[in-house]
Amino acid sequence: MAYETSLQRIQCAEVMRVFLLLRKRRILSGLLAAALMLSFSAAVRFYKTEMVFGSKLPTAAVVIDAGHGGVDGGAVAKDGTVESGINLSIALTLKELFLFCGIEPVMIRETDVSIHSEEAETISQKKVSDLKNRVALINSHPDAVLISIHQNSLPTAPSVRGAQAFYNPVDGADTLAHAIQDALNIAINPQRAKTEKQIPSTIYLMQKAQIPAVLVECGFLSNEEETRLLQTNAHQLRLSLAILCGYYAPKEEVPQ
Repeated sequence: MAYETSLQRIQCAEVMRVFLLLRKRRILSGLLAAALMLSFSAAVRFYKTEMVFGSKLPTAAVVIDAGHGGVDGGAVAKDGTVESGINLSIALTLKELFLFCGIEPVMIRETDVSIHSEEAETISQKKVSDLKNRVALINSHPDAVLISIHQNSLPTAPSVRGAQAFYNPVDGADTLAHAIQDALNIAINPQRAKTEKQIPSTIYLMQKAQIPAVLVECGFLSNEEETRLLQTNAHQLRLSLAILCGYYAPKEEVPQ
């Protein structure tokens, strides 16, 4: 199957900058590096990786969750920027990158909607129904991994910024989160490295997911400078590429 990738319309100079940085630090695997380089050639079209290289990259199913949506906008920045829209933009960019690598991810949403059931009437009921329906969709793919995209907010400490990965208690989630965090620290947090953490038990979707799940808090909407960055194509691409590279990075045991 051929897929006309929209990577052509994204800022290639920024992709190459992050690509070279991650490649230098050995976060980017050899085959994926070659695939990404190929994407910038003239008249690029997507073909499954094994058709180009005669070998396959990992093809495990991936579920991408753009957090919130519809009646639930999530966190709101001081300037009125709503989390759900940024989550969706990053999730769609990440989808394009996975498609390029031969994986067609399952998308929880691809527009600004919540996926609540029809009988839900109040905003509270819609939010609860949306979460339950997301969990049901996630768990209908038992051989997949979940990547959930969110934005953080800490109004009491507006200087705090950066991207951080959180994981659920399912086997394999911690090592995936560790690899993603390593890539995020190189591409997003070079001055303020963060450590992946297990998600609190109060986060319903992550606790109910029966597959390895990583929630990426891509930045802080309580930080005005980071809020502006999070709305740019370049930064969204940088985040998406780091997550992708973490997914493909060799998985090692997380230091105890």
